[in-house]
Amino acid sequence: MEAGADLLGFHFCSSLRRVTAAEARAIVDSLPGRRPEIVGVFIDQSPAEVAEIAEEVSLDRVQLHGSELPSFAAPRPPIKALKVRDGLIPDADPWPDPILLDSWSSDQRGGTGQAWDWELARPLLATRQVIVAGGLNPENVRDVVERYRPYGVDVSSGVESRPRVKDPALVRAFVAAVREADGR
Repeated sequence: MEAGADLLGFHFCSSLRRVTAAEARAIVDSLPGRRPEIVGVFIDQSPAEVAEIAEEVSLDRVQLHGSELPSFAAPRPPIKALKVRDGLIPDADPWPDPILLDSWSSDQRGGTGQAWDWELARPLLATRQVIVAGGLNPENVRDVVERYRPYGVDVSSGVESRPRVKDPALVRAFVAAVREADGR
């Protein structure tokens, strides 16, 4: 966390990056200094399972990447992931801010690591708190932040040396690029 990220996410869904609640809790407990917001990533899991993990890990937010409906009983403030598909932004109106826009894939239900036409988000960015995800890395995130001014950016595979293994140099470069572009 020395890189200064504002949020730290853990995948509790079916994913190459899946961790157990106990593993996440151990990481959270070991964080030195300023604690970022802790986010749990879920895909179509029951409200009871999400609540149990949220309590055990002390999650601040839950990121919902499945077909959850706005009536989903999230135990923490949700960040709904909406998938950009065929050049269309899904209806974000039923969901509270912030929302996350990511690329759609026929064979992946969570994050895809694939870029999409971020220009499509411009109208929504003008009225909502939007977190941009999908295909971001230290080389392109500065341009996305400067050009679109999103509420936030989300990255996973773009800072990994291989799945589940974050490259500290890439994480630092990513956060530095975001901070520079954001003027902080």
